[in-house]
Amino acid sequence: MAEVLTGIALIQLIRPGAPCVMGSFLSAIDMQSGSPSFGGPNRSSGSMPRASSPAAYRLPWRAGGGTLTASQSVDAQAAYESLNTLLAAFMAGANVVYQSAGWLESGLVTCFEKFVLDIELLQMLRRQFTPVTFDEESLAFSAHAEIGPGGYFLGAEHTLTRFRECFWRPELASTENFERWKRNGSLDARARAEKKLWRAALERYERPPLDDAIHAELSEFVERRTRELGDDLFPLPGAA
Repeated sequence: MAEVLTGIALIQLIRPGAPCVMGSFLSAIDMQSGSPSFGGPNRSSGSMPRASSPAAYRLPWRAGGGTLTASQSVDAQAAYESLNTLLAAFMAGANVVYQSAGWLESGLVTCFEKFVLDIELLQMLRRQFTPVTFDEESLAFSAHAEIGPGGYFLGAEHTLTRFRECFWRPELASTENFERWKRNGSLDARARAEKKLWRAALERYERPPLDDAIHAELSEFVERRTRELGDDLFPLPGAA
């Protein structure tokens, strides 16, 4: 708190009225190895009450953690630890969440498959935390009037006009029965992320247009600052 408020005070002295976000990052370590243990309950239980401090100062809050995990691969550990940390941020009402997709091995590496899984998790929680609407349409009064007590509502007009969008449908998760899932190759979540989503997304990607003169100016700036800072021993990919 002291560190953040000092930084905000300095910003306001230099540029009064500049927008600020109060940030925090809390983590625990494995006391046997000293390595960070992201995704565990200690971190999440400490993160949730931290939102009260920014609220007291009427500042937006950046939660230090999205889909964090210490797992080395896209496995069950990566899934449940990512959900644990991201859900804490949602429940605390975070305004900004970094590291929200693709995180593996305590942030040392990332991969496309994990990125896709995390995007689905974000979509699911956004839908889950959207306030429920109560009106005649959402309560399906017309279907009750059409079918009556004890009826079969799948054929109701209300159902037929809303069934495509009334429930959230995953892009990655499988809802097939076992036999159909087996016929389609027995793909797990990681395999589906690769074969059905991220490769196709990369193929569809179109690089945003950038003026050649601006691109050349930016490249020259990066190369010059790299030399000035003494980082030329580790040149950037694609640098001359």
